[in-house]
Amino acid sequence: QVQLVESGGGLVQAGDSLRLSCQASGQSWNNYIIGWFRQTPGKEREFVAGVNQSNGRTGYVNSVKGRFTVSGDNAKNTVYLEMNSLNSEDTGVYYCAVKIWGQITARPSEYAYWGQGTQVTVSS
Repeated sequence: QVQLVESGGGLVQAGDSLRLSCQASGQSWNNYIIGWFRQTPGKEREFVAGVNQSNGRTGYVNSVKGRFTVSGDNAKNTVYLEMNSLNSEDTGVYYCAVKIWGQITARPSEYAYWGQGTQVTVSS
């Protein structure tokens, strides 16, 4: 069992930056895939970024490439999502999730454990 806690969300203005954190407890996640997703009311949960903790590979949705960076600190069991040049379309509840095997994918159903989410609001 893996418990995830996200933090770092908030209200910012367009162009600002935020860093989200996802800390895991329960067991080491050195070989897992960690994904970041976001969701707004009435929309499906959307994949944003992911990192494969076993090989360091990352993946991003096109809309955040060049602006967001995902990274992991295995010693702290924490994964970060650095978000720069935020715009109003980045607004949503951000969730981190754990996929136990395979590669980084965008399907929420393939992720076994989820955090409670942290709200990011970008005002224009």
